[in-house]
Amino acid sequence: MHSSFTLQTQGPGLYDLTPQVAAWVGRSKPDEALLTLFIRHTSASLLIQENADADVQRDLKTWLNRLVPPSNDPSMRWITHTLEGPDDMPAHIKAAHLPVSLQIPVISGEMALGSWQGIYLVEHRMKPHKRQVVALLR
Repeated sequence: MHSSFTLQTQGPGLYDLTPQVAAWVGRSKPDEALLTLFIRHTSASLLIQENADADVQRDLKTWLNRLVPPSNDPSMRWITHTLEGPDDMPAHIKAAHLPVSLQIPVISGEMALGSWQGIYLVEHRMKPHKRQVVALLR
């Protein structure tokens, strides 16, 4: 069984898609399965992370920007792929460091996430984008 989720982003950040995925898994009614999520983009990522304290998401976003600043930052002069703007190649680098797919066990019809875990789409680009995540239950 498969589905896809489309999320509209508004720039860099973590976008919680746990409720949409949980609702779909609930409607699908699997007793036991393995849920695979895959993002169909090269400048965004997926992440399982704490969903209780918004400071975690802010700190992760800040850390990613410190790790890989825009290509117009003096420390990034080595970047040659700048055709799509100063955030594009850094977005690809960030996506190369974070997962683009996740696997989550489904037990008794529910995702086996921990108490404080949520599923996030991580947007690395500055402008809004429509992102697609494919879901597969096996």
